[in-house]
Amino acid sequence: MKVSFKKSLFALAASSALLLAACGTSQDDSNKNGSKDEKKILHVGTEATFPPFELVEKGELTGFDVELIHALGEEAGYKIDMKNTGWDSMLAGLDTKDLDIGMSGITIKKDRLQSYDFSIPYYESEGFLILFKDNIEVKNAEDLKNLKVGVQNGTTGAEAAESVVGQNAKNISKYESSGLMFQALLSGTVDAAVTDKPVAEEYIKQNPDSNIQSVEDKERFKPEYYGIAFQKGSPYKEDFDKALNTLFDNGKYTEIYKKWFDEEPNLESLKDAKNYIETLKED
Repeated sequence: MKVSFKKSLFALAASSALLLAACGTSQDDSNKNGSKDEKKILHVGTEATFPPFELVEKGELTGFDVELIHALGEEAGYKIDMKNTGWDSMLAGLDTKDLDIGMSGITIKKDRLQSYDFSIPYYESEGFLILFKDNIEVKNAEDLKNLKVGVQNGTTGAEAAESVVGQNAKNISKYESSGLMFQALLSGTVDAAVTDKPVAEEYIKQNPDSNIQSVEDKERFKPEYYGIAFQKGSPYKEDFDKALNTLFDNGKYTEIYKKWFDEEPNLESLKDAKNYIETLKED
């Protein structure tokens, strides 16, 4: 009887061990399946001094670009981790592959296409505005030649100003953010500033007592398109192009656009620009 009892205990222990092992395996498999179901996290860089596209409110990133990239990520099946990296660090992060995406009102340009892939256009900018205080007279872009001009370094606004004044002209001061550029304008360090029209309009709207005036020169400053920047050869571009087209069609893009610009977007113009990148490459 003693021997039989010991054998029974051994058998019971062995059975329990097998049962526990089976439970453990099931839990492991469950964890593995759960991880497969989790959305892939994409790391996005931006420069949050570019309202209404991106800005910081109460310590949180917000703005048109911020809401749009999260909506696109949701549609494409990705989780978005967006950080206020600054402009230069955003581009450097794409170069080093520390970032998957850059989104900060980035103009699609031929020279940038050599380093990055871009989504189809998601915003049509109407060009640039020249900002100046009311004690300065500016009628058009030609007047910039006789003024101290502030621009944000590395932007198409800087290129627009240099196209009039001259590349690396001594009367152009370049700043690392649009915020610093605006501060220089307010303090009188520069006489005028050149930046994207929606950003300029938002700044004037948010600072009604700043005595800042604006003028538009459509002859010198042409419209441009913004795109989402990816690493060269990125597998995510196609997913986000599809998601963007879906948001164009299902009303989500229009909802976000109206929230930040108080007007309807020109969807037909954006859709017609879907081959804009190919046109740039052919030029």
